[in-house]
Amino acid sequence: MNLFGKRLNGTHVFDKREFKLRLKRILGFNPKNLSLYEAAFIHRSATFVMPDGKKINNERLEYLGDAVIDAILSEYLFERYPNASEGFLTKIRARIVNRDELNHISVSMGFNEILVNNVYSGGCVKNLYGDALEAFMGALFMDCGYKRTKKFFIDRILKKFIDLDEIVKTDSDFKSLIYEWGQKHKTNLTFECDEEYNSAQKQSVFSSVLYVDKQEYGKGIGMSKKEAEQEASKQAWMKINEFSMVN
Repeated sequence: MNLFGKRLNGTHVFDKREFKLRLKRILGFNPKNLSLYEAAFIHRSATFVMPDGKKINNERLEYLGDAVIDAILSEYLFERYPNASEGFLTKIRARIVNRDELNHISVSMGFNEILVNNVYSGGCVKNLYGDALEAFMGALFMDCGYKRTKKFFIDRILKKFIDLDEIVKTDSDFKSLIYEWGQKHKTNLTFECDEEYNSAQKQSVFSSVLYVDKQEYGKGIGMSKKEAEQEASKQAWMKINEFSMVN
C-alpha cells in the first residue's frame, strides 16, 4: 500500500491532486480523462466497488494495453527490420514484453509509488507492476488514441529503457536458434531426454542430449525438460559458432 492507497473507514482515499501531478510528469502532458488512469493504477487486490455494484480495477485496461503494446511493437519492429523473418520479429517482441522486463520498466517509471494495491510485503507481487504498465498503456490509448500512444511508447519507453541492439545480439533462446540454423542448413536435429528422480531433493532432474545428423553436439541438465534442452542447445550453438570461426 502507498500514499495513493490510504483507507478511511474501509474506503480508499485517492489523492487526485498529487496523482495528477505525478501522472503529468510521466506523460509529459495533462491527461484528458483522469478517471481512466486512476483505474489503471488500482490493482484487483484493491478493487473499488461503486454504489451501483460496478467494480473498478485495472484488469480490463491491462487486457487492452497488452494488445496495444503488441500492435505498436509489431509495427515498429516490422519497419526497423525490413528483411527479418516472422520468427525473428516474434521472438524479439516476446523478449521486450516478458514480465521481468515490464516489471523493471514500470518500477523505473515510478509506477510502484502510485499503484493502489492490497498486496503487502511477503505477498505475491510478481507481475504487479508490469500489469500496471499494460493497464496504463490501455488508459493512454483510450484517452489519446493510437497515434499519440505509439509516440509515447516509442519515445518514453522503448528508446529510453530498452536496448534493441543488445536484445538482438544476446538472444538467449538457444533452442530456437538451433532450429533456425538446422532449417537453414537442412540438418536433422533430435533431442534424447531422460528423467531421474532425486530422492534427496525430492524432485526430478532432467538430462538432454542434442544430436545433429546423429552426431552428439550438446548435453544439458535441468529441473525441467525445457531447461535441459535449452542447456544442450546452448552447448551445441557454442560448438557450431566455434566451428564457423575456425573455418
